[in-house]
Amino acid sequence: MKFSMVRKKIIRSIRLHHAAITALLCVSLCGCVESGSPYWQQGAAMLDSMSGQQHPLTTSEIGQGLREALKVGTATVSSRLGRKDGFNLDSAVHIPLPEKLQQVQETLEKFNLSYLLDDLGLKINRAAEAATPKAKSLFWAAIRRMTLDDVMEIYNGPDDAATRYFREKMTPELARTMRPVINDTLSEVGAIQSYDRAIGKYRQLPFVPDVKADLTGYVTEKGMDGLFHYLAKEEMEIRRNPVKRTTELLRRVFGS
Repeated sequence: MKFSMVRKKIIRSIRLHHAAITALLCVSLCGCVESGSPYWQQGAAMLDSMSGQQHPLTTSEIGQGLREALKVGTATVSSRLGRKDGFNLDSAVHIPLPEKLQQVQETLEKFNLSYLLDDLGLKINRAAEAATPKAKSLFWAAIRRMTLDDVMEIYNGPDDAATRYFREKMTPELARTMRPVINDTLSEVGAIQSYDRAIGKYRQLPFVPDVKADLTGYVTEKGMDGLFHYLAKEEMEIRRNPVKRTTELLRRVFGS
């Protein structure tokens, strides 16, 4: 009984499909119905629904989908790096001591004073973690300012096209926004005090070269590097990995 019902449904579907194709061919060849008429449109819609075809993407849909993808990606990166140990325990973006301070630490170690810089590495990573959430609103503002030309160039570009765009357009503004937060955080966590104390002891040692390090500028630059590093990865994942396309629009725009 069940087999008979299934068989009837299959036959009915085949007949409908055949009828729709036949009708479209007839009216097209005979010229008796214009292509824009309701009958033609109904037949075309029937074929589309049967075959599961979708209409081509419009530039508006591409723009909306790309902006949605970039908002998702920047929010993910900001959340990942803007939490405790987001920088500190991630080997890909961990911020080491500046090279000049590494040399200072090596010199201090000879006098059993290297402990003065032991915790500075942790503190500069904490500063980057504190400043990172501020970046999300800047990225979203940049996304809103994108022109149609920007959108299409990014959409048709390489896997990191949006990240390159952000680097070019946002670096100065991003640095201006992150720098004061990093400076305040370096002071709050004791990094500035640790630096001043270590440099003070270092300068008391005989025959050592003078050393100056812009700690705030260094952490700001490395913090932005970390953001762009993971933003490029998120962008590539959304383009390549269907699992990362969490909405129907993303699946349509990036699944073609």
